[in-house]
Amino acid sequence: MHDGKRGRRIERVVILGGGTAGWMTATALAKSFGPRLAITLLESAEIGTVGVGEATIPTIHWFNELIGLDEAEFLRATKASFKLGIEFVDWTRPGHRYFHPFGSYGVALPGVAFHHRWLKAAREGLELPLDAFSLATRLAADNRFAKPQGDARSILSTLGYAYHFDAALYAQHLRGLAEAAGVTRIEGKLQQVERDGESGHVTALTTERGERLAGELFIDCSGFRALLIEGAMGAGYEDWSHWLPCDRAVAVPCARVAETTPYTRSTARAAGWQWRIPLQHRTGNGYVYASAFLPDDEAAATLLANLDGEALAEPRFLRFTAGRRRRCWLGNVVAIGLSSGFLEPLESTSIHLIQSGIAKLLTLFPDADIDPRLAARFDRLFADDMDDIKDFLVLHYHATHDKPEPLWTHCRHMALPESLIEKEAQYRRSGRVMLGPDALFREASWLAVLNGQEVLAEDYSPLADALDPAVNRAQLEQIAAVVARAAPSLPKHDAALAAQIGETRAAPAAALV
Repeated sequence: MHDGKRGRRIERVVILGGGTAGWMTATALAKSFGPRLAITLLESAEIGTVGVGEATIPTIHWFNELIGLDEAEFLRATKASFKLGIEFVDWTRPGHRYFHPFGSYGVALPGVAFHHRWLKAAREGLELPLDAFSLATRLAADNRFAKPQGDARSILSTLGYAYHFDAALYAQHLRGLAEAAGVTRIEGKLQQVERDGESGHVTALTTERGERLAGELFIDCSGFRALLIEGAMGAGYEDWSHWLPCDRAVAVPCARVAETTPYTRSTARAAGWQWRIPLQHRTGNGYVYASAFLPDDEAAATLLANLDGEALAEPRFLRFTAGRRRRCWLGNVVAIGLSSGFLEPLESTSIHLIQSGIAKLLTLFPDADIDPRLAARFDRLFADDMDDIKDFLVLHYHATHDKPEPLWTHCRHMALPESLIEKEAQYRRSGRVMLGPDALFREASWLAVLNGQEVLAEDYSPLADALDPAVNRAQLEQIAAVVARAAPSLPKHDAALAAQIGETRAAPAAALV
């Protein structure tokens, strides 16, 4: 038996800031460590959070399982709706729209990846678009919804889904779970950060009322202000605004006027884009824009002129700089959420980046001596995450046509990240989607946006030449027919949502093979 000396365990964690990031982190740590870890969270009700209608991606299921979330209770508490993907309107060119679905295209067949089968058949005269093989896309177009099923023989197994919810209600819901699991919340504002003179580690936070919160590990969830990771530790920031020039957002909720759509909508505007996030009780809207090309008052006027229903509040403005912290774990301070960096919400990645930080922290959770090699590993993995997402976002901006406005002209002609140039070149040349094993957005997502933005493959994998053309075409036509037949048999989104939260029973889905 190994008789090595065990490091002294961390006993006290202090989280600065509530909101989505703070309460997600608190809940995850409390559920993972139980009573042996004392967790204190300092937040001020006066400061407020970004807290708009929030859209997520399917990775949120990992977090929900980690904390043992009851889905029906969560849907009720946060006024949530289901999400099958994102519709992009006027991005590629004016009047054009495409859909980025969750889940997969087609079904897994032996040999080469499904989209190479499609590319080969299209070369040989098949006129079915890629969307014809996505059940999520067909359901979204008809405001229908179904959850994935495990049986690989069912077309339902190709679905993925996420949620839209009210971020303030989500933080409140998680706070209840965290406090029930033993987290202590302190109401107050940060006055002072105490640090060890020798190591530079943070030893305690002092509030304006004089309360002293000591700990061995400190999590910075203070949002854009980054009070610990930047304010105390001086981590530095890598500015990506030369690739992602939008630096402002104006947000306003409006009245819900029709059935809720099971997707987020992103509509390109003259100097950025507008989001539409449908919730049970209202619709969240915002205009993300580049202040170099549009004054704030014009952005607000454009947003207010393009709402479904009556505005329910005054417009709120947010300022940000796209990029990431040079170090997200420095000494004994770990930044999670907006304090670690910011990528605009075009692909709904904000909550994912919070839980990505949480997942890495849990995997690399240190002893009280805080091994700097763990911090270096955390930073490297998180930087890779941010880099991959950055490339995916830049793809939407630069691959556009017939859009003369200054922002779009700038984006079409800007120098691109080398990693994105390589991905696009490989796809154009051979239809291959070149991704690292840990990339967040997988093949189906890149296919949706590459094809949607008209970055088109000129060839396919040589492996596909082993397929008999007639058999391949017949299989593809059969899959498209199953998708087309399945979609109308599934419930409307609002009926599926009501059934889930226990208001009424939706008609059962037909058995699908």
